[in-house]
Amino acid sequence: MAFDVAGDAYGRFMGRYSEPLAARFVDWLSPPAEAVALDVGCGPGALTAVLVDRYGSDRVHAADPSPPFLKALQERLPEVDVRQAAAAQLPWEDGEFDLTLASLVVHFMPDPVAGLTEMRRVTKPGGVVAATVWDLAGQRAPVSLLRLAALDLDRRAPGEEALPGAVRGQLAAYFDKAGLVQIEETELEVAVAYQSFEEWWEPNTLGVGPAGDYVRSLTPQKRDALRDRCRERTGEAPFEIRSTAWAVAGRV
Repeated sequence: MAFDVAGDAYGRFMGRYSEPLAARFVDWLSPPAEAVALDVGCGPGALTAVLVDRYGSDRVHAADPSPPFLKALQERLPEVDVRQAAAAQLPWEDGEFDLTLASLVVHFMPDPVAGLTEMRRVTKPGGVVAATVWDLAGQRAPVSLLRLAALDLDRRAPGEEALPGAVRGQLAAYFDKAGLVQIEETELEVAVAYQSFEEWWEPNTLGVGPAGDYVRSLTPQKRDALRDRCRERTGEAPFEIRSTAWAVAGRV
């Protein structure tokens, strides 16, 4: 899965959605005025930046397994404690954080319950663990327009609907299995405006994530056909893409 890409590529592909989602996510959580926070699977820092704005660099920590993403985050927020680590093996002691978050990460964890259990471990008793996942199964994700266009052309085209947490209720069920309590679930919507079709299309060709892998796997002829079908689905620019994520929070 192509996440060993430059932070700029990810930002152009998903950042326009992940950054407003991160702000809505933190607003929904209504965390305490003072907290020590951890961003798990931080990527180039969409959620980390929101946490720094709220708490300051000295109270925010971050982890991600991708060296290019870590480099991008360190350049963006050099005072944040950033470490290379997967969700299931976090390099912090038990109960260090008031708030442990993972935005758009759980569906890419090899074992979501193990990852959330580890997030619970590093969170203080009474602290909050929370996560978001796009509604991939409901075709309400940023990649859904591309996905539906691909299915128009090839019913066997691979998709992301079966990823963990992509179906309503799955993410909350993982939280329950990870031993979290007082679990809450909601939907968070973001809207992104595009002034031209190319502004939307070009990031899909950068090889980011499963969707990027798929586009790059196509022959030039099939890629052009997909591009044309996507243009038919978007209609004339300017246009807006609305996307919805599941958000779940639980307490330790």
